[in-house]
Amino acid sequence: MGDEQDQLSKPGLPEKQERLARYEFRWAREEDWRGAVTMIWKSFMESEGKEYSREGVKSFFEFITDDDIYKAFLVGSYQMLLALDGTRIIGAATVRNRNRLSLLFVDGEYQRQGVGQTLVELFCGYLRDELGERELVVKAAPPAVGFYQKLGFAVTDAQQDYAGIRVIPMERRLEK
Repeated sequence: MGDEQDQLSKPGLPEKQERLARYEFRWAREEDWRGAVTMIWKSFMESEGKEYSREGVKSFFEFITDDDIYKAFLVGSYQMLLALDGTRIIGAATVRNRNRLSLLFVDGEYQRQGVGQTLVELFCGYLRDELGERELVVKAAPPAVGFYQKLGFAVTDAQQDYAGIRVIPMERRLEK
């Protein structure tokens, strides 16, 4: 994507607009990958990684460093949005399989400032308006369920465990 297409307008979040205005939200580029994965890993280890078994931490690390995910990113089938403060990557969200929110992480110093919410809202708008998707699904970490519920997601099934990673399936309708 060209520079003009990389830039994304922030959704209407009036109470946080001023604070969010200093951040850039854009599509990730190839040269962003390593920095984004580093921020994701750091954020994971500072938050839910502390609660996971050794197996869960290992599974998560293997997922975010998998060559197939990187290759899918390069060809556009694993999309990533970034939030930046200057050149520092402070947030990242990824979608795969057209409508599955795969990863959403915000650097600990920037949490509770609307960065994660903005990344989700930008993806929702893109998926709905550009791809015609009608829902966004996520397998949320248990501590993140409340965050997703505030954004309009609903729990769709009981907690599940994948190789030591606990998740709760959730879904949000994408209505115009």
